[in-house]
Formats: sequence, structure tokens, C-alpha cells
Amino acid sequence: MSLSSSLMASSSSFTSRNYSYNVFASFHGPDVRKTLLSHIREQFTLSGITMFDDQVIVRSATIAPSLTEAIKESRISIVILSKNYASSSWCLNELVEILECKKAMGQMVMTIFYGVDPSDVRKQSGEFGISFNETCASKTDEERQKWSKALNEVGNIAGEDFLRWSNEAKMIKKIARDVSNKLNATPSRDFDGMVGLEAHLREMESLLDFDDDGVKVVAISGPAGIGKTTIARAIHSLHSYRFQLTCFVDNLRGSYPNGFDEYGLKLRLQEEFLSNILKQDGIRICHLGVIEERLHDQRVLIILDDVNNIKQLEALAGDISWFGRGSRVVVTTENKELLQQHGINNTYHVEFPSRRDAHEILCRYAFKQSYPHAGFEELALQVTDLCGNLPLGLRVVGSSLRGKKEDEWEDVMNRLESVLDRDIEEVLRVGYESLDENEQTLFLHIAVFLNYEDGNIVKTMFDDGDLDVKHGLKVLENRSLIELYDKKETIKMHRLLQQMGIKAIHKQEPWKRRILIDAPEICDVLEHAKGTRVISGISFDTSDIDEVSISPRAFRRMPKLRFLRVYKSKEAGNDVVHIPEDMEFPRRLRLLHWEAYPNKCLHPSFHPEYLVKLDMQDSQLEYLWQGTQPLTNLKEIDLQRSFHLKELPDLSNATNLKGLYLSYCQSLVELPPSCSRLHKLKDLWMDHCTNLQVIPAHMNLESLKRVSMKGCSRLRHIPFMSKNNIRQMDISETAVEDVATSTSLRTRPLSYSMIGCRKLKEITHLPKKLTSLPELPSQLMLLSANDCESLEEVASPLHNPNARMSFTNCFKLRHQAIIQQWFCLGSAFLPGRQVPPEFDHRARGSSLTLAHSASTRFKVCLVLLPNHQIREDRSSQLLCRRVVNGDVANSDDKSFYFDLSRCRAEHLFIFPSGLFEEDEEEGLPEVHREIVFEFSSKYNDFDVVECGAKFSTDENSYESESDQAATTIASFMGAMNADPTPIIASLMEYESMKAKYSNERAEIQLVIVNGDNQQTCCRTISSLVSSVYSRYL
Repeated sequence: MSLSSSLMASSSSFTSRNYSYNVFASFHGPDVRKTLLSHIREQFTLSGITMFDDQVIVRSATIAPSLTEAIKESRISIVILSKNYASSSWCLNELVEILECKKAMGQMVMTIFYGVDPSDVRKQSGEFGISFNETCASKTDEERQKWSKALNEVGNIAGEDFLRWSNEAKMIKKIARDVSNKLNATPSRDFDGMVGLEAHLREMESLLDFDDDGVKVVAISGPAGIGKTTIARAIHSLHSYRFQLTCFVDNLRGSYPNGFDEYGLKLRLQEEFLSNILKQDGIRICHLGVIEERLHDQRVLIILDDVNNIKQLEALAGDISWFGRGSRVVVTTENKELLQQHGINNTYHVEFPSRRDAHEILCRYAFKQSYPHAGFEELALQVTDLCGNLPLGLRVVGSSLRGKKEDEWEDVMNRLESVLDRDIEEVLRVGYESLDENEQTLFLHIAVFLNYEDGNIVKTMFDDGDLDVKHGLKVLENRSLIELYDKKETIKMHRLLQQMGIKAIHKQEPWKRRILIDAPEICDVLEHAKGTRVISGISFDTSDIDEVSISPRAFRRMPKLRFLRVYKSKEAGNDVVHIPEDMEFPRRLRLLHWEAYPNKCLHPSFHPEYLVKLDMQDSQLEYLWQGTQPLTNLKEIDLQRSFHLKELPDLSNATNLKGLYLSYCQSLVELPPSCSRLHKLKDLWMDHCTNLQVIPAHMNLESLKRVSMKGCSRLRHIPFMSKNNIRQMDISETAVEDVATSTSLRTRPLSYSMIGCRKLKEITHLPKKLTSLPELPSQLMLLSANDCESLEEVASPLHNPNARMSFTNCFKLRHQAIIQQWFCLGSAFLPGRQVPPEFDHRARGSSLTLAHSASTRFKVCLVLLPNHQIREDRSSQLLCRRVVNGDVANSDDKSFYFDLSRCRAEHLFIFPSGLFEEDEEEGLPEVHREIVFEFSSKYNDFDVVECGAKFSTDENSYESESDQAATTIASFMGAMNADPTPIIASLMEYESMKAKYSNERAEIQLVIVNGDNQQTCCRTISSLVSSVYSRYL
């Protein structure tokens, strides 16, 4: 089915099929048959309009089935309301049927008031009312109310009033013309194949609420190229039939230039608008009240597209009183502030399509189908990502790729990396050009330096400048040029808007540029000290240069330089940057981002008092500076992979530092004592600092949220785990021997990872809401403690029926106690050579038969032994089939996934029978004779040595609420129940966080799920399981 027909099926299906008649007329014969109706029939015949002929119908008290069918088979019903219309119950029943068709099928209804006042029809008053009362005298109250409601409704449908026409022939010609126009407005096929449009229209139709007789103004907002106009055109095309008058006013942007006569411009806008909606060329008006005079009694649909000035709304839709009952005005704009100013509260904000929909949009234009041709699958995904899911970009680029070969696609992708398509640029640039100078400056700085940056950091970076950043960010957000997400703290600009901004910089006159981005130009400026006073930022990509020697005086002529970024976008290349020892940085530098900085330290004259962010990853630095410096503005230090960094400076004055990132600083031995005074520090990342041995003893910071010291192999003691705000902790692969923390942690999701802590012998006093082996919290959903070879005891039982536990290779663990305390609870995976005696139904091999039992709940235990076919690059899969009462046709199948590649001996897998029922509405039948289990390995990479089971004597022990989030996390961490798709999908939404996390496997993972918010739970996972992640994406 086409899009137009499928959409109309729900809201206006009446216009999406073939009909026997164009028009059905409802009338009182003696009043109009030989006069008005005969003339209408003649005019309709001349105009090619087919009209149902009722003369073959025998009239009676009730409407004939053939007449009902005729009404349904007509596209338009015309109700001719004459003085005796209400004297006929036949006419009144016809009217009820017509209005039911209008409501249920979207039939168009027109009215002609022939010698009667519309008010008398609505109120059943005057002579019309007398006739109505006489008809109702012998009828029931129910019939009277039904007819009265129908007359009130039809009386409110604006139509032709015979008393207002001096020439009946002209009125009849107008009626014929109006009918022809409505018949010509057939459902458009222009929107067939528009991906995602149906969902947009459902949202809009809900806001427009066509059944409401009030006047509504609804806005469509969103960035340029997102599809606002397409949605508005579809609304106009699919719903025009509901209205007497409609118009689509496009290209309003720029129609109201500043500096011109405001009154005259509004007059011109109204003249063009009235000419459009009334279908009369060259209308001239002398005052601004004409729209209200002409349309106040008309049901109109008005689309005002691409509005960018409040005066446009004031001129064309100043007040809802200008339009008749049931009218709708739709406004599309990029500027949400205009909507607030005009009091428009009903707004549909168009979001970017999902990756799947974006991929389909590209394919529709590139391949004329919803999927790529063979061999183009990966290319299509890459192009989709390069277009940033923007529908305009997908359409333009997809069309340009149609019919091209694979190597041509590669060429286009290379261009897309750096060059913005001209058609896309023209659309996106309009919003940028509408900004004032200061807002444009802020936009360009975000595009080059500050995308995905914390909004508070951005504001600090401009503290000493002349930009009102707070106001500027609000303007950019209101005009859909940026998004503020993560509680309005992080700035995000679309990739294509970034490219447009960079192109805007290239178009500026060289001597006027405040931001330098062209590598050859920057080389010339830095080598010969040609900078100017207007320069505020330099973004230097060294990928395409061979060698540059920076002058010692390079920055002296740039006193306003605030942003300095030196980076390499491509791995290839032999670029060499020579920095003189005596080179001085600008004093007011706010951002210093210099990747692979070649010197051992910053120049002694370096002044960091204004510095907000220091990012010098992959540098040759051995230290930053000597002594204590004023660092009040500093909020982030990133020195990751600075392998030669031996010491950090005194950070006592960095009182606003929030992030300290030192991963792979492998020469760093200790954190300075001054770090214990960083009372606003939230993130501390020191993964694989392999020589790190000392952390300040008083590092108990209230502010710390996320700490990762994975791979700090010489670190034996971690002192700062006692405060109650740490939400993520990773001390995997360290030499830590004991961990002691407070019990006062808040109730919140937490993640605590200790991969391969082989020297860990004792964990005591862990908080109830975090992860506690001696005192495990009641909310604990998952405990994965793989490869903790020294772990001996888990003292506290878990009380959550959905909990999962994994102890791969924990051979010193007293697992008998674990089995006993977990017997009536969740699932467990732990070392073991035989089914424990608690399981009184046992069998050797991979099959187990259970005879009749009064209980419908039980636990199953398997002994699994990996064999030589085990592989590290895939999870093992246990296939389990359950047959009840010999009913093989209705057997239950389930899969479990394990990482058995690291298992050095047999392991036990214990799980409850409830895992079979978690996706079913019903469990086992109350009476069952026999249950047969058959277990096997999908890849034949392990053997099922023994099986066991035990029926539960306490049915209540299995009662629980299904917690899909916990089950999914358990499967994701390995060893438990499977389909990781939901958790993978959620984790993809936090892709921006992944860069700060390790992609190694998290083998110890304790997760408290506070409620059933799976997305919140995803946020807590500090270390992703790379093997599972890659396998399922």
C-alpha cells in the first residue's frame, strides 16, 4: 500500500479509494428539486461532475440501504437546507448518515442554506424549528437528540447562503467550481516511500485534533534539513479536503527584511496571502483587518513555512479570531524563540531519524529501494554516518550516488570527510546568516573547538571576552543550530553544521579571520610571526604538512588568542613540528590542546592562570611546570599516553578541577599530595599507569564520581573508597590485597570492577548498596568475580530471586556454601566436578528425566567440561530443550551463553526453572507426568558431563517480579541467560562515554539496579565486554 493510502486509512480513508459518485445531495424534494437542484445538476453535468440520482429510490420513514450505500460511495455530500428540510425524517436520517461518514471515513461535506438562516438550523428555531418540532412530536427522545445534534453540526459548516446572492446562476457556478477543486485534490503519491513520515504525521494529527471545532495553531520545529517542510506539505496534501479554504505559504524566510516600512511590508504579505488562499490574482488591500473580515467565518488550513521573523506571524496569523471554527494554522521554523513570543504552545519538534531509518532514506535515493545492492552494504552504512542522519544530507548525497560504482562511492566518501555539498550548505547556511555577529562568532568557535564540550567549561572560556555566552547558547539552541543534552550541560553541534561553519571561515577575508584553520596559512603565520590582533583561535591539523619550525615570537602579535589546538587527523604522514625552547604561549590562553607535544616541559614563562582546559595527549612531556601556579580556572587536565611523564605539578590552586585523565602515563610513580585538595574532582582516570605506587593517603574526596585504575600493576593500596559519591570504580589488574570501605553509600546504581586481582584475599565492610562479598546488598542483580584465584569466602546470602553469580576459575572459593545459600534463588556459575548432593535427581550425560511432582518449580545443575574445540573469539552456547508430558511438538527451547575459553576445569551451571517461563504467560501445567531435559553444545566445544535437579518445597521462594534489565545485564556479563540486544542498544546511546572507558572485559561486575530503569543501569557499567560487544554489533 502506498504511504498516502496507508496514512489516509486511519484519518481520511474516504479519499484514498475509487467511488461510484462524485456527489450525493441531501435535500427536501418539494422545496428544491425543480428549481435549485435542477440547475445544479445541469451545471454539474457541464463540469463533468457525477451526481447520485435518487429518483429511483422509494421514500419511506427510514433511510433505505441503497441510499446508505450511495452516501458511502460518494466523495462529497452536499446538504441543501431549505425551510421544510426538517419536516422530513427521511432527510434527517440522511443527514445523520452523512455526518457519520464524515467522522468515520473523512467524507467531505458542503452546505447550501436555501432560504433559511444558518442560525435557525443550528438552534432549530424560527420556521425551520417549527417544522423540526412537528417531525419530532411522534418520535423518541433519543431520535430527537440525534437529529438535533446533527442539525447543530451541519449548521456550523460554513457554506453558500442563498439569501446573500443576488444572482443564483453565479452561486451555482461557484458551487460547481468548489466541488471541482475538492475533487481535484486527490491524495498525493508524492510522499510514497518517505521513511518515517507516517510516525511524524501521527504526532501532528494528534496535535491538530481535526475533530475539535476550536481554532488551533501548531508549530513544527527542528534544524534545517530535518524534514519540517515535507511534514507540512504532507499535512496540507492529505487533509485539505477537510477545509473550505487552504493555502501553503512557502519560502517566508527573507520576506520581512529589516529596515523597511513595517506597515507596508505587512500589507504586502497579507495581499500575497489573500491572493493565494482566495485563488484571486492581484488582490490589493488598504488596511490590516482584511484577513479577519474575509476569513472569520471560513474553516481554513494555513501552512506558514520557514518562518524566521515574528512580524510574519503577526501579519498572517495575528490572532485565532481571524479564522472560522475548526481552522488550523501550521507554522514551521528553526527558531523556537519565535513560537514562545507568539504564544504557540503546541509544538512538534522533529528529531533526527534513527540509524536504521537514516540508512533506509539513503537507500531510497541511492538504490530506489529500502536496502542496498549486494556489495554496497558497508559503503551505505558509512555514508549514512557521514551524513549524520540528516534527511537533507541523505537525500542529496544518496541521489548523487545513484548508479555509481563502488570505487566512485569511495571517492564521494573521501570528499564528504572534508567538503560540504553545495546544496546542503545553502540550506544550512541560512540559519547561520540570521545570527548577529557575536552569535556567529560563538557558533564558529563551537564548530572548531568546543563541540561536545561541557557548557560550563565553554562559559568559563569566554569569561574575559565580550561575548554573552549564556545568551548566545540559548539563541543557538532556539534556532536548532546546537543541542544541549545531558541535563543541558553538554553542547552538541551536528557534523554537517560543523562543516558549514568551517566553510564559512574559509570564505572570510584573510585579514578579518578570528579563527585560523588552514594548515598552510597557519604554517606561514607561526614560522614568520605574522599573527594579528584579531586572531582568537588556531586549529592546526599537521597531517598534511611535512615540517614546520615555529618562531619564538609566533604568538606575540596575537594577544587575543584564547584557543590553541594542534592535532593530527590522519595516522599517515611524516609531519614534524619544531618548537623553540624559548617559545612563549599567549598569557590569556583558555584552551591548550596540543597532541604529541615534542618538548619535555612547557616554557618557564608559561602562565596557566587563565587556562580552563589542558589537553596534551601523546606528548613527550616529563613534567609541566615547576612550582605552584595560579590555576583557579583550570577544569580539566588530559595527559593520557604521555609515556615519559614523571611527575605532576603542585595542583593545590586547581580548586575547580573536575577531570584528571592520566591513563598510560607509564613513568608516573605517584600522585602529588596536592591532589587530596581537589575538592571538585569528579573523574580520575589512571588506567595502565604501570609504575604508579603512591596515592595520597587523604584522597577521600566527596566530589569523586568515577575512578579507574585498571592495570596499575604496582598499586597495592587504594585509600579513597570511603566517600559516598563514587559511582564507578575499576581497580582491575592491580596488586591490591585488601579493600575496605564505608557502609554509608547512597542508594544509587554503582559499578565496581576488579578484573584479575590475583592477590586479593579479603574484602571487608563493603557498603550494602554497592557490592559486598561479606554483606551483599539486597538489590544486587549481578556478581561476576571471574579469575579471583585467592577469593575464599562469600559470607552473606543474596535475597534477590533474579540475581546472577559467576565465579569462573575461583578454585579456592568455598562453593558448597554458595550452592546452599543460592539454592532457592538465582543462577550461579562456579567451579565443580560433580552435581552437589542437594540435587536429588541426577543423571550422567546430557539428558535428565523428572517424574511427577506436586511442585512446578525446581533448580537444575549441570557439570560442563570445555574441550579442544573451544575458541576465544566466540561465546559457547548451551542449547536446552524441555519436553513436558511427551509433547514434543510444543517443546521449549532456550539458549545460554558462556565464555568457557578461560575455564581451566569443569564448572557447574545452576539455574532455576523460572528461566523457561520468563518469556511465557504460563509456566508448567499444574499436573505433569514427566519432564525431559536435553542439553547440548551448539558448537560442540564442551561436554555436559552430568545433570541434576531438585524440586522446590517452597513455592514462594520463586515469587518475584520479572526484571528484564537485570536479566539482560547478566547475559551481557557472560555466563548467564542470553540475548544481549537490548543492553547493546542502550550502550550505543552512551557511545560518547565509551571513549573514557576501557574496552577490556569486566570480569568482576557488581551492579545494583535501583528500580527497573535499564538505561540508568547502562550508565553504571564502567568497563564494556569487548568480545560480546563486537560480536553482537
